[in-house]
Amino acid sequence: MLASTPTATDPSFRTPNAESPLPRPTGFRRASRRAFTLIEVIVAVTIIAILAAIFVPRLGRFISGAKENRARSEAAQLAQQVRLYLTENGLSGVSDDFDLEVLVEGDDPYLPNVKALLDPWGNPYMLVIPGEVNFDFDIVSFGLDGQSGGEGENADITNGEK
Repeated sequence: MLASTPTATDPSFRTPNAESPLPRPTGFRRASRRAFTLIEVIVAVTIIAILAAIFVPRLGRFISGAKENRARSEAAQLAQQVRLYLTENGLSGVSDDFDLEVLVEGDDPYLPNVKALLDPWGNPYMLVIPGEVNFDFDIVSFGLDGQSGGEGENADITNGEK
């Protein structure tokens, strides 16, 4: 026997857009998605954790390097301001009792405020007479720890030194 093709009058016949008079079985209904599944959340959190593990240390090194560069630049600028002060006041060299705070004093100060005398870590720049790197004096930042010596962020930064 040959199978016959269903016709529109046959109850098993359905057109793609026609509504069926018979209810669909509930197992085939599509549930409406209103939230993420647990697996999707776990995968997303894992990806974020992996990216954070890769980029956070690099970001820390980048910020550390930026602070070191800023300290070098500020130390060089402070040294220039000291030299300008010496020249304008007719002094031949830095005396042992010279204090960097004279650069922020007076009617026409060489620096805008006392905060300009602090390194990027909030420690004061130090004036070393005679200089270890430069002949007459050095402007030194002792780094993050504020102590002489150290490595990395704790390393000393002196004007004129690379």
